[in-house]
Amino acid sequence: MFAAIQPRRLYQQVAEQIRDLIECGSFAVGERLPGERELAEELGVSRPTIREALIALEVEGLIHIRMGSGVYVTNQRKEKPVLAPSDDLEGPFELLRARSLIECAIVEEAAKVVTPVQVEAMDAVLTRMAKTFNNPHASIALDRTFHTTIAGIIENAVLERFVGQLFDQRMTPFFERLASYFESAVSWREAFAEHRAIRDAIASGDPARAKAAMQFHLQQSQSRFSRSFEDELESEKGHPPKGSTRNTTI
Repeated sequence: MFAAIQPRRLYQQVAEQIRDLIECGSFAVGERLPGERELAEELGVSRPTIREALIALEVEGLIHIRMGSGVYVTNQRKEKPVLAPSDDLEGPFELLRARSLIECAIVEEAAKVVTPVQVEAMDAVLTRMAKTFNNPHASIALDRTFHTTIAGIIENAVLERFVGQLFDQRMTPFFERLASYFESAVSWREAFAEHRAIRDAIASGDPARAKAAMQFHLQQSQSRFSRSFEDELESEKGHPPKGSTRNTTI
């Protein structure tokens, strides 16, 4: 019997190529992989796609991203690991783009119909969030509550549930591993200020301003992933890779 052909996301295809090279011994345990920029050029994909692929491989246990050093092979196992991302798992950047499209439309409508009671509900969430910058798990939970509270303003249960479900996709080992490289008290303070700007725009009843504030927040969220992870991998830019210097086709 034939099995249905399933399209695979680009980062998964990239991860598969790197995984195959590791498992066939092209990269030895302890060896440093080519840099993010080099991988992107070799494979003809964006650097965010490379980041997603590397995080997937780290979750699998094949590589380790060392802060300020690079990406190193840690295993050459061929069995499928327990924590391997599933084939239908969206990458973080894909997820943030989807959230931007949906939540920007929602926040516009919210600014048109918001009530004082609903503004108080947003304020209550922000008051609690201001005390959790050093507690990532609490911050994430309140982040979710803030976004679903905004969706709840337009009183559409389907959209409110959908926003929550989209947010919940970051509660995976894949997303958590990527977040571990950029989330800090500083990044949560940045996000808090962006949330405050969204709240103020909604409370003022200005749909265009609210949309712009939400769009900026989600763009900054994507930038935080890109900026921090890129800095970690390229902090020694210009230095020769450790280990073998041979060229390996990716």
